[in-house]
Amino acid sequence: MIRPAAPQDAEPLAALYNYYVENTVTTFEADPIDGAEMGHRVDEVLDLDLPWLVLEEEGVVIGYACAVRWKSRAAYQHSVESTIYLAPELTGAGHGVALYSALLEQLKLLGVHCVLEGIAQPNEASIGLHEKLGFCKVAHLADVGRKFDRWVDVGYWQRVLD
Repeated sequence: MIRPAAPQDAEPLAALYNYYVENTVTTFEADPIDGAEMGHRVDEVLDLDLPWLVLEEEGVVIGYACAVRWKSRAAYQHSVESTIYLAPELTGAGHGVALYSALLEQLKLLGVHCVLEGIAQPNEASIGLHEKLGFCKVAHLADVGRKFDRWVDVGYWQRVLD
């Protein structure tokens, strides 16, 4: 079931996200966050009238996808940066396509024109998901992040919704 995020999701969302904080370069965040911080982040997105969707299976949160404003300048008002996280044991099973498709549909209804996604490299699974959904690579930034004592590149993928 895909649904909007609710206050009671903060703890499970933080737990899901923290796997990626502690074990991957998918996020450049270095320290785990708690439920209160995750709840604050969800509220910030919802306060911008942007979607934060939760994927739930048998009452358990197994993924989320959301979008934030790309930049604050007025000319960027129709562009967002998206993000998606799934329980690591469930990647590659079609959950990402379903969740991301729901996010893209909501963004279209909101009049969003352009969706961008930064992907730490290498990450073939995320690249595959984005390209399957019509995103194209538009940039590659070398050595822009440092995590786990190594430099990490970030590629950017873009999809125009109109």
